Amino acid sequence: MADEVSTLRLYLMRSLYFLTFVGVGMDVWPALINHGKPWDPMHGVAFSFWAAYSALMGLGIRYPLAMLPLLILQLFYKSVWLLAVALPLSSAGQLDPIASGLTKGFVGAVVADLIVIPWPYVLAHYVRKPGDRWR
Repeated sequence: MADEVSTLRLYLMRSLYFLTFVGVGMDVWPALINHGKPWDPMHGVAFSFWAAYSALMGLGIRYPLAMLPLLILQLFYKSVWLLAVALPLSSAGQLDPIASGLTKGFVGAVVADLIVIPWPYVLAHYVRKPGDRWR
């Protein structure tokens, strides 16, 4: 049963891949293509990562189960950001409008990830299944 993922779940996954593909892509690709002056290396790394991330999310629309680690990555990094950045800022009363907006968006994304990710499939394929051989 854990290997079976319902058609509804696959469409929900595809929807989340699409929203991330478009949402991240609309911000990142134009900035990457049209930036006028050279970026500092870390800024360039960040934009390059997000461009690759959005492109891979596009693949998730066609291959939702194969690209499932991207949704898990999204769940983990946004959860870590909420705990390590947003929570301390909020506790210190220093949550500015940008951080507040990110917090709201990330909470929504974490909830969506928790709902959309097929957890029985994840347990069967990433926890219980033996790992690949080393040689």
